[in-house]
Amino acid sequence: MARLFTLLFLFFPVLNLSFCKTLKRDVKALNEIKASLGWRVVYAWVGDDPCGDGNLPPWSGITCTLMGDYRVVTELEVYAVSIVGPFPVPVTNLFDLTRLDMHNNKLTGPIPPQIERLKRLKILYLSFNNFKGEIPKELASLPELRYLHLHQNRFSGRIPAELGTLEKLQHLDVGNNHLVGTIKQLISMYGCFPSLRNLYLNNNYLTGGFPAKIAGLTNLEILHLDHNQFAGRIPEALYRHPFVKEMQVFFYSQFWPSYNSYKKGAKSIGVPKILELADSEFLV
Repeated sequence: MARLFTLLFLFFPVLNLSFCKTLKRDVKALNEIKASLGWRVVYAWVGDDPCGDGNLPPWSGITCTLMGDYRVVTELEVYAVSIVGPFPVPVTNLFDLTRLDMHNNKLTGPIPPQIERLKRLKILYLSFNNFKGEIPKELASLPELRYLHLHQNRFSGRIPAELGTLEKLQHLDVGNNHLVGTIKQLISMYGCFPSLRNLYLNNNYLTGGFPAKIAGLTNLEILHLDHNQFAGRIPEALYRHPFVKEMQVFFYSQFWPSYNSYKKGAKSIGVPKILELADSEFLV
């Protein structure tokens, strides 16, 4: 009898997991998403429980995690399935999301300010859509955000300087949009991206030069600024950045391309990395 009790005790967590129900709030939100996206897109979302009910598997693109007595949705990946229409606001009711991936679709309109509800979000991947309007400053209210991918959309206006307060943000990609403003406005009083490693600002309409604070991005490894309207002189401190070592500075004249490697007399240090400044007008 004691041995049987021990075996039951050891297997209890597994048995308990199979009987756990998905949080009703998450089920409601996903059904609203399902209705807004259309059955053609989410044809694999069958059954009453998006996390699976024992007879049916979890819905495609849904990852659930046991939290207390319930299962909650922690990842939603619905990408490259030709979703058309605005950002589905019910997504912002999945409060336990850590990963949201809806890239390579045909989503339009703005990112709703309700995105600030996703306080546990670590990865937001919305590249290769047709989003427009300004990048919402509410993204700065996501304290766990590590990766923000907004590449290849139609965002306009300035990049919110408030994003600099995201202490855990490592990757910021807003390339291939219609953004304006200066780096000085981005690297501002709000913060200086203490964990940022990769910064992609290429293919926009950014202007001006480098503020001294850009050298304060102490973890920076990759910086893409090509195809903008920058001008001025690259600060000496950036040449001597401990991680950004290999600098490639391109600018194109009316007749032929010109190339410059390093500013004369400057010797960079650290692990080889890449700094690409193509199609700009920097003085070196």
